[in-house]
Amino acid sequence: MRFSEQFEARFAEMITHYPTKRSALVPTLLYAQDEVGALTDEVIGELAQRLELTELEVRNVLSYYSMLTTKPRGKFNVQVCTNIACMLVGGEELLDHCKKKLGVANKGTTPDGLFTLEEVECIGACSWAPAGARWRLWASMCREELPPTPVPC
Repeated sequence: MRFSEQFEARFAEMITHYPTKRSALVPTLLYAQDEVGALTDEVIGELAQRLELTELEVRNVLSYYSMLTTKPRGKFNVQVCTNIACMLVGGEELLDHCKKKLGVANKGTTPDGLFTLEEVECIGACSWAPAGARWRLWASMCREELPPTPVPC
């Protein structure tokens, strides 16, 4: 597996900031996902080897974080929390609104490849529920307050 020169430079510099290679796993996964579009079997194998981990150890971390994926997503990944704090103040209704507006189901991607909609359990914004995220957090959301384009829900 070959990554870009930019990825290689970033990886080489980043690894020096951690006491063990394992500690660099999450940021390395994020950089690789940004470059390749998804964490494929090939990417997982390569990163496991570089960080001296088993593929299972990498997959265990990968499965924990909702921002990491093994399948390609749209350019914008819209996440809506439906955990208890958000659910009680409209999180599920907000998700339904986004489904209708985007015309996709949970984990679906719009035909133009721009948006993937994802229901998530928690994004750590319970005090400001309901919450969602794209590349920044939206807190205390309601349908009328959703961000303007490029998130059209």
